[in-house]
Formats: sequence, structure tokens, C-alpha cells
Amino acid sequence: MSGKDKLRKFNENATFTSLYQPALDAIFENDYELKGKWNAKVFKNDNPIVLELGCGKGEYTIALSQKFPNKNFIGIDIKGARLWKGAKFAHENNLENVAFVRTRIDFITSFFAENEISEIWITFADPQLKRNRKRLTGIMFLNRYKKFLRNDGIIHLKTDSRFLYEYTLALAKQNNLKIIEANNDIYGSSIADDILSIKTFYELQFLEQGFEITYLAFCLNSATTLKEPVWEKEKYNR
Repeated sequence: MSGKDKLRKFNENATFTSLYQPALDAIFENDYELKGKWNAKVFKNDNPIVLELGCGKGEYTIALSQKFPNKNFIGIDIKGARLWKGAKFAHENNLENVAFVRTRIDFITSFFAENEISEIWITFADPQLKRNRKRLTGIMFLNRYKKFLRNDGIIHLKTDSRFLYEYTLALAKQNNLKIIEANNDIYGSSIADDILSIKTFYELQFLEQGFEITYLAFCLNSATTLKEPVWEKEKYNR
């Protein structure tokens, strides 16, 4: 993508009412102005709110919003050029149950209040093979989610990384978290329904390379003190 094309998208992003791009000083060690107010101020209803973390171009956020009009969806990513596609689609199609936020997920607790979120989708995140603290299903991030996710709220992980899938599955088992579904090849096992068969830009690339796509769904209990899992991580290199 050329610099000129990026600039065009950044300028257009500023016109989308469903895309929120807070300045760093508005969220760094501060609560964002919409924290606790997403239903009242943005969606204007009391429907459950679902997050997609690292949403990229917003394919999952958009598709889920169309399949579940009785829920609200917020896609979060740091890359404005990626968010442009989903935000543009939501704008042009008047999708009232969709919003996007451009920010680093490190600041996620600045955006949402206690019990404000009902579910989280994590789709094709960087597995962070050597950096536990950066892993979106690692203990540090799970403890952050507990601050705003409803008790026993669902976390969905869809990934091409067997490392991330096996690590997260081991963590859920280690901490006696309720596992709703665990599948290490959703297309090979025919588990991929109309929700799991939603394909992102990155998923299509992984499928072309022959990688199996995994899916894990579990409930995060807010009262659980999380411990790192004991597992054979050396078996997985991606």
C-alpha cells in the first residue's frame, strides 16, 4: 500500500461516525469518555456487547453484527488502514450495532467498565511465542478482561497457531475454566458452522498455506486466581 493510499484512508477514517480514534493522552492511565456508556451513548440500547480484539479489516465484527442484530459489536485494532475497510462498510450500510476503536489492546481497561462486555473474540492473533505478557490469552490479559467481562463471559479463540491454541487450552484446564468447545481442525472435523466459517483476510492466507484452523471457547470466571499452565510448549513452533 502506498503512502498516498494510506493517507487517503486515514482522512476518510475521520469521517466515519462508527470509528473512534482516541488520542493517547485520553486513555493512558485515564478512563476513556465512553467507558461504561457504550450502550447508552453509542448503540442506544441495552443489548449485550461483544468485542473482537485485533480485528484487522473487521470481517468478523461485521459478519457477526449481521448475524446477530440483537447484539452490539466492537472491533479493536491499532492499524487505521486495516480498520478503514470495516468502518467504511459499517458506515455505507448503516450498521447501527457496530463500532470500531483504533487503539492498542494494552489500554483495553481504559475503555470498558465492570460487566460491560459479554463476550470476546480473538481471531488470528500473534501467538507471541516468547513473550507471555504480550499474548492475548495469557494471564496478564485475561486478568484485564476480568475487569469488564461479565462473570463466566465467553472468550472465543480462532487461530492457525497450534502453539496459541494448545497454550490457551492448557491454561483453561489448569484453572478449571469451563470449556465450551475445543477443536484443533474445524474444517477437517466439519465443526465449522456459519459462524466459525467466517473467513478473515489472514485466515484465507493461512488456509492457502495448508494450516489447520483451531477453535477454543471457554468461560472466564472472575473469581479465579489464574495460574500458568504446565504443558509441552517445545512441541510447537508456531
